[in-house]
Amino acid sequence: MELLGPEKVDPADVKAIKEKLFGYSTFWVTKEEQFGDLGEGILFLGNLRAKREDVFAKLQSHLAEIMGDKYNLFMVEEPNAEGPDPRGGPRVSFGMLRKEVSEPGPTTLWQYVIALLLFLLTIGSSVELGIASQINRLPPEVVKYFTDPNAIEPPDMQLLLPFVDSALPLAYGVLGVQLFHEVGHFLAAFPRKVKLSIPYFIPNITLGSFGAITQFKSILPDRKTKVDISLSGPFAGASLSLSMFTIGLLLSSNPAVAGDLVQVPSLLFQGSLLLGLISRAALGYTAMHAATVSIHPLVIAGWCGLTTTAFNMLPIGCLDGGRAMQGAFGKSALIASGLATYTLLGLGVLGGPLSLPWGLYVLICQRTPEKPCLNDVTEVGTWRKTILTIAIILVVMTLLPVWDELAEELGIGLVTTF
Repeated sequence: MELLGPEKVDPADVKAIKEKLFGYSTFWVTKEEQFGDLGEGILFLGNLRAKREDVFAKLQSHLAEIMGDKYNLFMVEEPNAEGPDPRGGPRVSFGMLRKEVSEPGPTTLWQYVIALLLFLLTIGSSVELGIASQINRLPPEVVKYFTDPNAIEPPDMQLLLPFVDSALPLAYGVLGVQLFHEVGHFLAAFPRKVKLSIPYFIPNITLGSFGAITQFKSILPDRKTKVDISLSGPFAGASLSLSMFTIGLLLSSNPAVAGDLVQVPSLLFQGSLLLGLISRAALGYTAMHAATVSIHPLVIAGWCGLTTTAFNMLPIGCLDGGRAMQGAFGKSALIASGLATYTLLGLGVLGGPLSLPWGLYVLICQRTPEKPCLNDVTEVGTWRKTILTIAIILVVMTLLPVWDELAEELGIGLVTTF
C-alpha cells in the first residue's frame, strides 16, 4: 500500500540529511530501507562511530537545526543484524518519520462520548456486582437471573431497588481501584511530559470492570519511560485492592460487623491460588472448609480489583504488562510471552471461566504491540527487569486456579468427590 502526498519523507530531505546529519564522527550510512508500518519513513543503516546515546542526542539536535520541527528521529535495533555492535550491545539504525505520521492524533468529540458511555456502563456493572454479592438475601427471581445460565430476561427492577444502597460500597471500591489505576498512569506520565488519552473503561459483570484502555498521545522518549508509566497504573490499583482485601479479611473475623457480612460460595476462593492462600491464612480452616464463607464486602472489592489488575498485567499485546515487557525485554520477548499467554488463556489455565472472554477482548482491542520509543535501544536496567519479573510471577499465582486435590489438602473451600 503506497502513501501519497506529504506523509512520505521527501527524497530531497533524505539527500540533505545524509549529507549534513550523518558523518564519520557519528554514524556512517551504508544503506537505506523503508521504515514504519506502511513504509512511509526512511531507515538509515550503517556503522556507529561513538557511544549510541551521545550520537542519538547529537543527531536529534542537528536534525532540528536542519529541518526544524518536520521530522521525528528514532534509534532502533538494526533489523536482521548479523551480529552485535563492536562497541557492545545491539547494532543500531536510525529511522525518520514525518511528525504528522508518527505522532498520535488528538482525541475527537466522538471518543469523549464513547468514553463517557463506557464509564456509565461500568458504573452499572459495578452496582450489579454489588447486588449479586448479596445473593443470600436476594429474592428467588433475582437469584435465578444471576445463577441460571439460561436466564435471559432481567428481573423486575422493583425487586432490586431495596438492595442498591447496600451494593454501593462494593461498587465504590471497584470503581475506586480503576480510578487509582488511571491516576497512577497520569502521575507517572506528567513529569515526563507524556500525554495520555482519556481512559475507556470496559464494563464486566463478573469483576465490575475489565479495566480501561488508555492510549499514549505522545511518542515515548525511551524504554524506561514505557516501563515506568506502564507499571505505575497496575501498582497503584493493586495497592488499593490489596488494602481493601486485607482490611476486609480482618473485618470478616470481627463479631462487631457480623451484620455487614455476606455469604459467598467457598468455591470462589479456589479461583486464585495466591488470594485463596491468603484468605485461608486469615480466616482459618474451619471458616474456609465449608460450602459458604461469611466475608466482608471489602474482600470482594479487593479480590475483583486484584484480579482485574492481574489480567491487565499479562505480558501480551498493548496491555500494561505487554507494554512493560516490550520496554524491559524487547519486542521479541513480548512475542514469545504473548504466544505463551494466549495458549494458557485458551486452555483455561489462567483466569478460569474468565480466560476466554479476556482472551477475546485482548484479541479484539489490545493485541497490537505499542509503537517504538524515540530511543528504542537503551536498556532499562536490572532492577526494572527484576520488578517486572516478580510482578509477572505474582500475576500468574493470582490467576492460577486451585485444583481440587490441593484445595482439599489446604482446606480452601469444600471439595465434593463422587
